[in-house]
Amino acid sequence: MHSHTNKLVNETSPYLLQHAHNPVDWYPWGEEAFAKARAEDKPIFLSIGYSACHWCHVMERESFENDSIAAIMNEHFVNIKVDREERPDLDDIYMSFVQMSTGSGGWPMSVFLTPDAKPFFGGTYFPPQDAYGRPGFPQILYAVDEAWKTDREGVTHGAQTAVERLQSVLQSLPEPTAFDPASIDTAVSQMLQRFDPIDGGFSGAPKFPPSYALSVLLRQYHRTKEPRLLKAVTFTLDKMAKGGLYDQLGGGFHRYSVDAQWLVPHFEKMLYDNALLIVAYCDAFQLTRKPLYKRIVSETLDYILRDMTDSSGGFHSAEDADSEGEEGKFYVWSPDEIMSVLGPQDAKMFCDYFDASNEGNFEHQRSILHVRVATAEFAGRYSLSEFEFESRLTAMKAKLLQVRSLRARPNKDDKVLTDWNGLMISALSRGYQITGDMRYRSAAQKCASFLHQTLYSSSQLNRVYRNGTVKQHGFITDYAFLLNGLVDLYESDFDIKWLDWADKLATEMIARFEDSLNGGFYMTIADQNDLLVRQKDSYDGAIPSGTSVASIALLRLAVLLDKAEYRTVAEKALRSLAANANKVPMAYMNLLNAAALTIHHPHEISIVGDESSEATRRLIECAYSTFAPGRAIALLNPESPTANTTANRVPILKGRALSSGQPCAYVCRNFVCKLPVTTTSELIALLE
Repeated sequence: MHSHTNKLVNETSPYLLQHAHNPVDWYPWGEEAFAKARAEDKPIFLSIGYSACHWCHVMERESFENDSIAAIMNEHFVNIKVDREERPDLDDIYMSFVQMSTGSGGWPMSVFLTPDAKPFFGGTYFPPQDAYGRPGFPQILYAVDEAWKTDREGVTHGAQTAVERLQSVLQSLPEPTAFDPASIDTAVSQMLQRFDPIDGGFSGAPKFPPSYALSVLLRQYHRTKEPRLLKAVTFTLDKMAKGGLYDQLGGGFHRYSVDAQWLVPHFEKMLYDNALLIVAYCDAFQLTRKPLYKRIVSETLDYILRDMTDSSGGFHSAEDADSEGEEGKFYVWSPDEIMSVLGPQDAKMFCDYFDASNEGNFEHQRSILHVRVATAEFAGRYSLSEFEFESRLTAMKAKLLQVRSLRARPNKDDKVLTDWNGLMISALSRGYQITGDMRYRSAAQKCASFLHQTLYSSSQLNRVYRNGTVKQHGFITDYAFLLNGLVDLYESDFDIKWLDWADKLATEMIARFEDSLNGGFYMTIADQNDLLVRQKDSYDGAIPSGTSVASIALLRLAVLLDKAEYRTVAEKALRSLAANANKVPMAYMNLLNAAALTIHHPHEISIVGDESSEATRRLIECAYSTFAPGRAIALLNPESPTANTTANRVPILKGRALSSGQPCAYVCRNFVCKLPVTTTSELIALLE
């Protein structure tokens, strides 16, 4: 039996449920909490976090599970908990306030509000007593309560000023202007200036995986053939793949590295990071044919299928960093543990290769597995061929992974988010395209079918699913990321139903989210009535912005469906942010990828033939394996009874026929079409 139960017990979010038995009288965000604050004339304490957040757990343990601190909170405040992954709109607004008022931000976010939701004081983590140069949380609570009771006019004036400032910042719009192609050059040169030639990446510690920013460099390299650009990308991808950031046994990437060497990660695993990184490694593999990159794609997708797949077909959101109260405990090893599984001979080789030592490189003399030497060179030390060594290594890893699976796992946030699932549909589709592994395509199809059946009803896309419960209208990222995922899925299985749904979603997205006057997209639908500000979704952060992904998806759909209106909306969105992107391109890296599609016209590839024939498959696989950013691929089987319907639905297929009875590919670009080709060498020549 729990000694305390609060209003969060009826929520579905794993993060909120973790707090359901705190002695704090938590409420979910909603009218009940605000009505109580108004009736009792109390300020609101708003705490925003997420389940994989280490310091969120620390503040819960130190303060929210502390009876005396909880008593202060309950006496003087109405307390609200929000899962930022369920409500990114609230997170964005109140994080903007914290950043404006303190100069920095992060999670847990701690904000004090008036009963009408206006913020007047905020911060992030507060310790239970003065520490780390921060005041203790009880001291903060008493000070805020005192100000509320003795300086109400000052507090409400400050809150109103904060709201006006938020509205001016979050709703301010630069004058729409043309996108300057030189802004891509500027972003690339700024990235190269920041490039770490020793350890890869584009910053000092902590280092976050740059994912979609790498595609800006890859595209620029593809156009200019400037060797430094490719070197910066491949060096970074290699270092991340060989470091502790990557789970060397189970596949998948951790959130970020606390050091510059990618060695010691912050151990949580996020679905979105892994989806974005899979696409980055797919792009790099297409350009370099480096086997390491294909292996990383396969291992990471295998991790997703094994550990992050919901029985519904959707994908879970995150895994915590901690297990049994220790960060990273699930992932680290001692040589003795390895020896007990592999025996002395294999254990020596394994520890040597992955740098696991008695001293360890992490807490408690444990080691984070990472690779410091080239595989071929290492195999030579043991008089093995590279193939022989890799075969033995695969067997050793499988044994250790089996033993690791018996350890206490980190907690998992098993809610299914539409936007992150859209990213994973793209990752699975792209992974299928470079590996040919049908499991990945099947998983993408199953996820898309689940989202359509469960999170889409009455032309309304919803955001959150968990254990049979659906909640929260979708945001721009839900529509945009799923839209882009459906285009990737269509290009993987050529099933017209995905394009049909994408077409409907695009129309609904534009109607609900577009700023039709100025261009660009709002984060929320117009009738989301519990917000201080209806903000635009503009910046590309850890996750790309809804505006950048919507623009890319609309530009791709415009080609496949021959709908100029989609291109117009995308170009208008780009113009709305062009002034900002021209000024600070590093904050708009994925928007630059969208802009590149309007500047450097992508290929349109129409393949004609029966997909089951070997000649047709070869052409499809050739199109998949060639780096051609933004390219559109469509397939027409002229023998199919639905051939006319398909050609009418996908106009780039109209009038396409076999070439002298042979399967063939038609390639068009910038309103110019080449003659059909029947061989892969001819197709490669046209695409490159």
